[in-house]
Amino acid sequence: MQRSTIRAWFLIHKWTSIVCTAFLLMLCVTGLPLIFHHEIDEISEGQLQFGLPGTGSSGEAPGLRPLDEMLAKALAARPGEVPVFMAFDNDQPSMTITTAPRPDSPAEDMTLLIFDRSTGNMISAADEGGVMHFLLQLHTDMFLGLPGMLFLGLMGLFFVIAIASGVVLYAPFMRKLDFGTLRVSRSARLKWLDYHNLLGIVALAWMTVVGATGVINALATPIFQYWQATELAEMTKAYAGQGAVTPDRYGSIDRAMAAARKAIPGNNPQFIAFPGGGFSSKHHYAVFFQGNTPLTERLLTSALIDAETGAFTDARPMPWYTKALALSQPLHFGDYGGLPLKMLWAILTLFTMIILGSGLYLWLGKRRSGTDALVREVESGGDLAPAE
Repeated sequence: MQRSTIRAWFLIHKWTSIVCTAFLLMLCVTGLPLIFHHEIDEISEGQLQFGLPGTGSSGEAPGLRPLDEMLAKALAARPGEVPVFMAFDNDQPSMTITTAPRPDSPAEDMTLLIFDRSTGNMISAADEGGVMHFLLQLHTDMFLGLPGMLFLGLMGLFFVIAIASGVVLYAPFMRKLDFGTLRVSRSARLKWLDYHNLLGIVALAWMTVVGATGVINALATPIFQYWQATELAEMTKAYAGQGAVTPDRYGSIDRAMAAARKAIPGNNPQFIAFPGGGFSSKHHYAVFFQGNTPLTERLLTSALIDAETGAFTDARPMPWYTKALALSQPLHFGDYGGLPLKMLWAILTLFTMIILGSGLYLWLGKRRSGTDALVREVESGGDLAPAE
C-alpha cells in the first residue's frame, strides 16, 4: 500500500474516531445495564404473578377476558385519555394497554398499564421513571427526541467507518508482527497500541454488528414514517379524503381481532395499534401478527380492520426495511439467546470501552509524534516506533 493511501486511511480513522469516541463511550456505559434490563426489572420490581400461569394470551385461549372489557378497564383507570396500543404476551396471560391524551401524543405522555387477562385485574401502571428509563432515554436520543436519535445514528455511522478504516490499517501495520503480539516491555504507547489493535480485531465482527444495528435503530421513526407514506397509504387508499375515526366511534376490539385472525390464520397477535398513531391509519385498527418460530416471531404481518365497522381492509407482510429494523433491535442488545449471549455482549462492550479509551490515549500521544511519523510506522509493519 502506498504511503499516500496509508495517510488517507489514517486520517479517516483518526477523525471518525475522534468525532464519535465520547458519544460511543456514553452509549457503552448506558448500554451495559440495558443488556440486562429484563433481569434488573425482575430483581427491582419482582416477578409478576398471574391467575392462570402458562395460559397464553394470544387472543382466543379459554378463560381469558374479552379485549373490550380490558380496554374499558384501562380507560376507566385513565379518564380522559384514549387508547394507543394493546400488546400481548404469548407465554402468559398478561397484556399491556397504552393510553395517552391524544392518539398522536409523544411517548413521554403515554401511560403503560399491565393487566392479567385471566382475572381481568390491573397488575400495575408501569413506572416510566427510575434509573433504567433514564438510561434508555439517554442511550436512545439523549432526551432530544428525533434529532438526538439521528445524531447518535450519525455517530454510529462514524464508528462503523472508523472500524473499517482500522481494519485497512491493521493489515500493513501487522505485516512484520505475529497476531496477538503485545510489546509490554516497550513504551507505554506501544503497549496500549498493541492492546488497541488486538482487542479491536477480536471484537471486530461484534462492533460492526452493534454499530450497524445502532444506526438502523436510530432511523426507526423515519422508517415508520416512510412505511405510513407508502405501504400504509396504499393499503388505505380507499379511505383517502375521509375524516379520522374519533375514539367515541371505535367499534369492538374483539370483533376486529376475529376479522384479523380470519385473514391471517396460524400466527399470534403481538400488538394492536389504534387509529391516529404512528403504526396505523386514521381509520383502522392495525393488528400486527408475529410468526411461530424464533426467527419469524420478529417479522410482522399487519392486518388493517376498519375501526368503526370492524370490516377487514387489507393484510400484508411488513416491507424489507421494517424487517431489517425488527431484526436489528434485539440483536443490538443481544436479546436473542438468553443470558449466555447477554454475558458475551457485556464482555464485548467492556472490550469496546477499552478500545475507545486506548484510542483516546493514543490520539493524545500521537499529537506529539506527528502524522508523517505514524504513517511511516504503519508502512514499516510496526517496526518503527515514533519518538515518545
